[in-house]
Amino acid sequence: MAGLNKMMVIGNVGTDPEMRYTPNGSPVTSFRIATSRSYSGQDGERKQETEWFTVVAWNSLAEQVNQYLNKGRRAYVEGRLHSHTYQGNDGQTRFRNEIIASRVLFLDRAGTGEQGSEDVGGGAAPAFEPSEASTPDDLPF
Repeated sequence: MAGLNKMMVIGNVGTDPEMRYTPNGSPVTSFRIATSRSYSGQDGERKQETEWFTVVAWNSLAEQVNQYLNKGRRAYVEGRLHSHTYQGNDGQTRFRNEIIASRVLFLDRAGTGEQGSEDVGGGAAPAFEPSEASTPDDLPF
């Protein structure tokens, strides 16, 4: 039976995208995005909670995100959740969750604050589907 692994996030980009290349030459761009939600606590006081996500885009989507997205912009990210473990420099096992982007929609225009949208990797089918040759394990960092 097939499963479903889909993440959709709308938020503010918290870091400028950083593009690198794998040893085989595939571009990969990563950035952080924050989402906030407001709620009322048991005491009736309004509270706000912020969640941070690391987003990784590959190939042509990586190039487009690196070119057009920057810190402070509002964006919609669609993709799949990827979890992996690694050994830190201190020998401790660490865990990392990332959204592997298949679609990025810019929800504002750079520098104008005007609401609009630019769709990258959109349409009926995602613009990027990972292949066996380009996986998060290929990351040079």
